[in-house]
Amino acid sequence: MKRIKIHKEGYLILLSVVLIIFMINVLVYIRFSGVVLAINVVISALLLAFVAYFFRNPARVIDVDDPSLVVAPADGTVVVVEPVEEPEYFGDKRMQVSIFMSVFNVHANWYPIGGTVKKSIHHSGNHMAAFLPKSSIENERSTVVVETPAKTEVLVRQVAGALARRIVTYAREGKKCNINEHMGFIKFGSRVDLFLPLDAEIFVTVGEKTTGNETIIARLNE
Repeated sequence: MKRIKIHKEGYLILLSVVLIIFMINVLVYIRFSGVVLAINVVISALLLAFVAYFFRNPARVIDVDDPSLVVAPADGTVVVVEPVEEPEYFGDKRMQVSIFMSVFNVHANWYPIGGTVKKSIHHSGNHMAAFLPKSSIENERSTVVVETPAKTEVLVRQVAGALARRIVTYAREGKKCNINEHMGFIKFGSRVDLFLPLDAEIFVTVGEKTTGNETIIARLNE
């Protein structure tokens, strides 16, 4: 049986949950017994298991020979594949591929392609449902632009959802990055947008499930 690894972003939260559950169970043990105590223990175990499951950190390594391939930055479901205006950085039309993550998906985010981080910026914003199209520009979000060795720029946007209240981004401008490397983490429901050149060859469709750092999203025309 494989041991579940916990992502570092979950250490403090998991510890806090353990302490709270422990204190509640002590109080219940002092004041109650029998069925009430048993129910509380079961609920506590389920809650602890869910938090550990949410912050799971699966070891994934993909061997890609073609540096023009774009790999899924997140687990989830493809909700958008269409050309759109990208006003924040490019100021022109790009092919958008968006992946919605439910609370049951792995919430670690990976770099979708290797290169150099050209831009990394965090924006405050709303917390509307992440599957809504306007969440990409109105919700709290972090924007990361990676320039490939062939000088193609790929924009990755972490978008907070209705439940997500914290986006963690490890990207720093000027830093070299690679697939198989974590770009960040979004806590409790969210989405990740990719903005690619219009001539990129897209391999996924709306409704398709993705596995972060495994599913091939596109090939850049480099």
